Amino acid sequence: MDFAPYQDTDPQSTRALSPPPQRSTSRSPNPKSPLPNRGTTDPFLASSLPAPSHFSHEPREENISFGNTALEGGRSNINLFDTSLPLRLDHEAMIAYLLLPPAGGVFLLLVEHKSDYVRFHAWQSSLVFTAMFIIHLIFSWSSVLSWILFVFDLGLIAFLTFHAYQDASNLDRIELPFFGGLASSFVDAE
Repeated sequence: MDFAPYQDTDPQSTRALSPPPQRSTSRSPNPKSPLPNRGTTDPFLASSLPAPSHFSHEPREENISFGNTALEGGRSNINLFDTSLPLRLDHEAMIAYLLLPPAGGVFLLLVEHKSDYVRFHAWQSSLVFTAMFIIHLIFSWSSVLSWILFVFDLGLIAFLTFHAYQDASNLDRIELPFFGGLASSFVDAE
């Protein structure tokens, strides 16, 4: 069955029909007759039922992200600070810029699947420093320009690393012109 939101044919036309109701020889109860006596105990009393935590084998967590509301079909215990690697979120975001850019960004794009914050910094690092590598190749004929670009690269790495570390506590993103918007669109499209 096709579950696409926009379909050429009506999904009701291909749906299997229910079998016809069976005719029973017994009669349904008379609505005016008195109900049989079922006892005086109320099965819905709070004291007779165990607490919901009785059935849970997991430790109870308080204040799960965003007020414990059901997000995206019941995934209420999403932690925005989880990562695929056994590293902290801020350290992973820093690796995107410190691990031989753009190689660190590409590495994190391959192994990190949980954190959009880390993936954003990995995309931005890959895009920015690939462009910078091409600019270095173009201006490699001049040693003065190469050194100026190298110092600019180091300053950019330090600036982006600092902000990736500092802004991880509230998941803010420092977006560079053009590359930051492009990285955000890639992360949002995933």
